[in-house]
Amino acid sequence: MNKVTGLVLEVLPNNQYKVQLDGTDDIVRCYQCGKMRINKIGILPGDKVDLELPPNLSIQNSIGRIIYRK
Repeated sequence: MNKVTGLVLEVLPNNQYKVQLDGTDDIVRCYQCGKMRINKIGILPGDKVDLELPPNLSIQNSIGRIIYRK
């Protein structure tokens, strides 16, 4: 998994988020990891987050996983 940093742009239904990657204009759809859901860590638009992306897929078709909120 590739770890990157991004900015949350929008909260979507079903615990998903639109995240813009730092240093690029790429926007990725993401979901929260299990530990964040269990501990009820809220994510709002404007939050900076660390996320993991699959290594072999293109960024436009990938779904990331948010692992940390800064």
